Amino acid sequence: MAVLQAADDGVLLRVRVQPRSRAERLDGVQGEQLRVRLSAPPVDGAANAACIALLAKTLGVSRSRVQIRTGAKGRDKVLYIADLTPEQAAAALGMTETETG
Repeated sequence: MAVLQAADDGVLLRVRVQPRSRAERLDGVQGEQLRVRLSAPPVDGAANAACIALLAKTLGVSRSRVQIRTGAKGRDKVLYIADLTPEQAAAALGMTETETG
């Protein structure tokens, strides 16, 4: 699966989360995943909530439109973003066509 993939009325985004980072930021594409650095610890869903908030803000959508489909308890996650095309997501994330797969 590519970093971004079209899904039912939205996109799937593969990410690799690094919790307890110094700053919250997107760290570019590595392999077939977008690397996301978060300051939140991986405890009680704090890192998941921070990941959703950061991606929603970056993509310009509400947090309710971002859902974790797989990987809620791990670092590798697949997120679903409703009402967004892969092209819109790639543009908002600053990804090139070769990075999107």
